[in-house]
Amino acid sequence: MDLSYTPEEEDFRARLREWLAKALPGLPPKPKPEDWPGRRAYDLGWQRTLYDAGYADVHWDASPTTRLIFLEETEKAGAPYVGANFVGLLHAGPTIAAEGSEAQRTRWLAPILRGDEVWCQGFSEPDAGSDLAALRTRAWRDGDDYVVSGSKIWTSHAEVADWCELLVRTDPEAPRHRGISWLAMPMDAPGITVRPLRTLAGSHEFAEVFLDEVRVPVANRVGAENDGWRVTMVTLSFERGTAFVGEVVACRRVLGDLARVACENGTWDDPELRRRLGRLNAEFRALWRLTQWNVSEAEGRGVPGVGGSVFKLRYSHARQELYDAAAAVLGPDALDLDRPWVLDRLSSLSYTIAAGTSQIQRNIVAERILGLPKGR
Repeated sequence: MDLSYTPEEEDFRARLREWLAKALPGLPPKPKPEDWPGRRAYDLGWQRTLYDAGYADVHWDASPTTRLIFLEETEKAGAPYVGANFVGLLHAGPTIAAEGSEAQRTRWLAPILRGDEVWCQGFSEPDAGSDLAALRTRAWRDGDDYVVSGSKIWTSHAEVADWCELLVRTDPEAPRHRGISWLAMPMDAPGITVRPLRTLAGSHEFAEVFLDEVRVPVANRVGAENDGWRVTMVTLSFERGTAFVGEVVACRRVLGDLARVACENGTWDDPELRRRLGRLNAEFRALWRLTQWNVSEAEGRGVPGVGGSVFKLRYSHARQELYDAAAAVLGPDALDLDRPWVLDRLSSLSYTIAAGTSQIQRNIVAERILGLPKGR
C-alpha cells in the first residue's frame, strides 16, 4: 500500500501552512475552561474563519487523505481544536453526509460547517454500561413525530448544544441491535433537562440529559426506522478512525517536549525513563502509520473500516502511558494542576472508556478482523 502523498496533496499542505501562519496570530485570547458560553463562541468563531477561507469542508467533502493533512497541519501549527464543534464536525456531520437524505444534508451540514450550530452526542445511558445496544431510551410514533422518554449520560457538550445525535429504541420487541433508530433532536425542545457533570479534571464538558416525552419529527430520523445500529456503526467508525488524528500529532509533540524537560531537570539520566520514552516514540510512529493505513482504506470505502478499532484500542493505552511518563519526568510537580501535562494525565484516564471501551474494541478486533467466534 502506497502511503506517500501526491503532488496535489503536498500542494494543499503548503497552501494550508501558509494560510495558518497568517490567520493564527490574529485570533482572540482563548476563554477559560469553565467559561462554556465563551468557549462555544470561540470555537464557532474559529470554524467560521475556516469556512470563510474555504477549509471548513475537509471533514466530509474532501478525501480522507486531505482530511488527514488538514488535521496534522492544524495541530502542528497550534490552531484551535474543534472543541464544541467536535460532535458536529467529526461524528454527526460525517454520518449525515454518508447516510442522510438530500434534505437532511441541506439542513444540517452547512450550519455545522459555517459554525452556526453545535451538536452533542446522546448515545451512552446510565444502566447500559459499555453495552451501547442495551440502551432503553424509548421513542414511539405519534403521527409525524417520535415521542422520546429516557435518559442519557456523558453527553458531550450538551449544555451548549443546538442539536443532539440521539439513539433511541423504536421497537422494544425486536432483537436489541435491530430495534434502534438514529435521530437528530433539537436541544430546545420541551421536555429536555440538562444536568452538567464535573470530571476528575474539574471541567464539565459532559452532562446527564433527561428526556420527558420530547417530540422529535420523524423527518429527523437518519436512515430507516430500526436501522439505527448500522447508522451508529458509521458514526463510530468516524469517531474511532479519524477523530483522534490531531491528538496523535499532539502526543508526538508532547513526547519531544518531555524529552527536553527530562534533559533539563536530570531525569534523562534514568535509563528506565529513556527506554519508556523511546518505546513511546516507536508506539506513536506506528500509530501514525496505522492512521495513514486506515485513511487509505477509507479512500476506497468512503468511511473508515474496522481498523479504527485497532487504532483506538492501542492509542487509548499509549496516551495513558505517555502521561504516566510525564508524571515521572515532573516528579512532585505532577501534583500541581497548573503545570503542563497534569490535567492531560487526568483526562487520559477516560480514553480507555470513551468512544467504546477497550474491552469492546477487543471484541470487535477478535470477531470482525480475526474471525474468532463470539463468546458465550
